[in-house]
Order: sequence, then structure tokens, then C-alpha cells
Amino acid sequence: VIMKIDKSLLSGSTALLVLSLLSESDKYGYQMIGDLALRSENVFEFKEGTLYPVLHALEKEGALRSYEKEAPSGRTRRYYSITAKGRRLLSEKREQWGQFARAVELIVGRA
Repeated sequence: VIMKIDKSLLSGSTALLVLSLLSESDKYGYQMIGDLALRSENVFEFKEGTLYPVLHALEKEGALRSYEKEAPSGRTRRYYSITAKGRRLLSEKREQWGQFARAVELIVGRA
């Protein structure tokens, strides 16, 4: 049974999750939503309204770029790719996450 995760726990890590996925390969929005759900065993079930503002903010920041490409179905999709700036940001966010997770474990692990 999967417990619903408090959205406030997720808000600070959304960019980290998106950048991590895009560090592997270019992806389009629904593909990211599917990958996040699959790889997190459905703990992260993003809605478009959660994902797209993050993608747009990261693109505006220069961490991502987007381009359109025709899918095998003939449909045009907007793909996102990570930039060099995005890789640096991902590295920083991974480090921050590691420190945060260790600090939480030091407290919660003793309870």
C-alpha cells in the first residue's frame, strides 16, 4: 500500500527530479510524468499543472532548452534537454539533497 506523500515534502525536490531525468536523455512532458511514476513506484504522480511550471521556470533560468520534434505517431511534441548550466544546477541540488537527507535521518532515525 502506497501512502500519499505530503505535497510540501515534494515541492523542494521537483526541480532535482526533473533535472535528474533529463540528465539521462531528452524527454517530453508526458514521458517525464510516466517515468517519474514508474521509477518511484507511483509515489510521484505528477500532474501537468505541477510539471510544466517547473519545466518553464528551469527553461527561463537557462537550465533547460526545449525543441519540437515529430513523434513516430506523426504528432509534434515539445522535448526538453538539459544544458551545461542545468548540469551544474543538478550537481548543486544533488549535494543539497544529500545534506538534507542525512540531516533528516540523523533526527528521524533516532526516533
